[in-house]
Amino acid sequence: MGGVGPGRGVVAVVGATGTGKSDLAIEIARAVGGEIVNTDSMQFYRGMDIGTAKLAPEERGGIPHHLLDVLEVTEEASVAAFQAEADAAVRQLLDRGKTPVLVGGSGLYVRAAVDELEFPPTDPQVRSRLEEEARRRGIGPLAERLAAVDPVSAGRLKDERRIIRALEVHEITGRTFESFMPQRRYLRPTVQLGLAMDRAELHARLELRIERMMREGLVEEARRLCGHGLREARTASRAIGYRQALEVIDGTMNEAEAAASTLTATRQFARRQETWFRADPRVIWLDATAPDLLEQALRAVADGLPHGDTLVP
Repeated sequence: MGGVGPGRGVVAVVGATGTGKSDLAIEIARAVGGEIVNTDSMQFYRGMDIGTAKLAPEERGGIPHHLLDVLEVTEEASVAAFQAEADAAVRQLLDRGKTPVLVGGSGLYVRAAVDELEFPPTDPQVRSRLEEEARRRGIGPLAERLAAVDPVSAGRLKDERRIIRALEVHEITGRTFESFMPQRRYLRPTVQLGLAMDRAELHARLELRIERMMREGLVEEARRLCGHGLREARTASRAIGYRQALEVIDGTMNEAEAAASTLTATRQFARRQETWFRADPRVIWLDATAPDLLEQALRAVADGLPHGDTLVP
């Protein structure tokens, strides 16, 4: 199969969980001389393997993977930190003449990796003062203050945490929170490939996946991670599957109930992922079950990135 020349840009494989993104990304990377960059926020965590459907090293087709297993479960995943790390990984790959193939369904992390995205700064002292004011006076006066300096955000934000965040940003920068909202502008030439499939088929796939996770020892994995701080972790402990596994460990669910709860949550998450990626008109949608899926994907890459040779089987 033909390849594309160096310096061509970035490929991102996106879509709902269970659609086969990881497998397609590996095939694309093999075909175009690329390496994988992970954009699944839960796959950043070391030891969270079964519940995130993380490919084992022997399942990665010999293709190097970047930004997997970079955090302990007690650490907080940060989109801003990821943005810098992803940019460094992409630059390094392009400098080596490799095609970065991003793969994952965490929408904001994908945007952080491929788009011009500016994150508003934070100041713990400012936020603490605003939180204390909200405790003393209620959120009403803060909402009124936000309406005076940032009426667009004030009309959109209703919960206390976000109102405080918008006021924090305005106090630090003098800019409205709305001014930091991202535009759809790529940092560099990029092709986003979205995988889609019939919902009933996706639900059947997800059911099989959850059954396999339980069979392979998701509860035991969670029990082991409790020794590394999973239960106290703010983000990792709430991950789909791990939250339910902790309830099994605590005796508030049995494994069958945990599997059913995990399946429901995963289906809901898949719908949210599809809604997020469908909102981006730049995504090229492909049928995940098409027999010529790889050929379609490679044609889209060749058509969408500069300096590419025609990719044909």
